[in-house]
Amino acid sequence: MPDRAFFPGRGPADIGLALFLNAGDPPLSVLPDLLQMLDESEVDCLELAVPFPNSITDGPVIRQSADRALAEGTDLDAVLKCLDSVRLRHTRIALLADWSHTVRPLGLQEFVATVRDAAVDGLLVHGLPPLRRAAYREATAEAGVQVVATCYPRSASAVLTESAATASAYLYLVAHYGRTGSAPAAGFTHLGAVIDDLRDRTDAPIAVGFGVRGPAEVAALAAAGADAAVVGSAAVAVVERALAERRDAVEDLAGFVATLKSTTTQRS
Repeated sequence: MPDRAFFPGRGPADIGLALFLNAGDPPLSVLPDLLQMLDESEVDCLELAVPFPNSITDGPVIRQSADRALAEGTDLDAVLKCLDSVRLRHTRIALLADWSHTVRPLGLQEFVATVRDAAVDGLLVHGLPPLRRAAYREATAEAGVQVVATCYPRSASAVLTESAATASAYLYLVAHYGRTGSAPAAGFTHLGAVIDDLRDRTDAPIAVGFGVRGPAEVAALAAAGADAAVVGSAAVAVVERALAERRDAVEDLAGFVATLKSTTTQRS
């Protein structure tokens, strides 16, 4: 695993950008070109999911994307092999893997060792059982694997503290409780106090996602003090439309990234 910081060079006047995609949607044969485009566009992070079925935390856009990727036969080995063929200068890869579908069948220790040796920069495990958290923290720390931890604005203080202590890649603040693709009704302004609280608990960058659809939301998160904005369902929808219309998904995503960066994202 490369030893590279997430959201490097971000200071008090700007905000990083992360995209979420399912590996295999578009097909893995397209992934190297897609990664090079993201790197050249200076997208800071790609949260790349090893696809898994029937996610209860995802809305229809991401679930359908996972189904398309699984239909292509996408699995952990294929994803890591593809990543190993690409060298990136700017974009970091945060690998997302589901506990039940990907991690448990391989075994926690072997999975962490596999990720340690892969061309990824951080790890986020979806659906990690509470009873396995301590073992996961110990295994990743021992292997030197950077961890993406998650929390919610209304998480209990003890949960915020645990997530902040676990995060070594970055802390992912999920903007509200719900499925991917949904957005907080009150917007993002209220997250400023939560972000300030988290800064007292961790030195890791704080990235915020759920409901980030365009430059207006990115700018709002910059104003709230986030280190990065995570764009998920909106990016996946670009891929979905490109595939349905037989367009170039890489080209369409490049246009989407340019749109995300077209409005000032400076903090007030």
